[in-house]
Amino acid sequence: MQYDVQTPTEYIEALEQDWRKEKLETIRALLLEKAPELAEGIRYKMLSYGEEPVFCLNAQKNYVSLYVGDIEKVDPEGQLLKGLNMGKGCIRFTKTKKVEETNIGAFIERTFNLWKQGVDVGC
Repeated sequence: MQYDVQTPTEYIEALEQDWRKEKLETIRALLLEKAPELAEGIRYKMLSYGEEPVFCLNAQKNYVSLYVGDIEKVDPEGQLLKGLNMGKGCIRFTKTKKVEETNIGAFIERTFNLWKQGVDVGC
């Protein structure tokens, strides 16, 4: 889903009060904690982190997506994201997936640290 907003606060306010908002806010808190140097903004009508976004976060109809460039560059063995629904550059959190029971925080931290070191984590 796309939200026609200008700020992260407007984005959060535009979300329906349901499980997607709860999951998005949980992942958002991890991003702000694990990648504090990345400015939060709006790009591509979703939450973005970094001037040239390292991460984007969006509530879709049936899941919440964390966009991260190329997942295999960060987690080539697939150990951190084991059990999660993924595309080439996105991680999808459905209604039944508990964010707290995943290693997404460690994945975010690894991605951020690689990016800080100058490693290309993009597509």
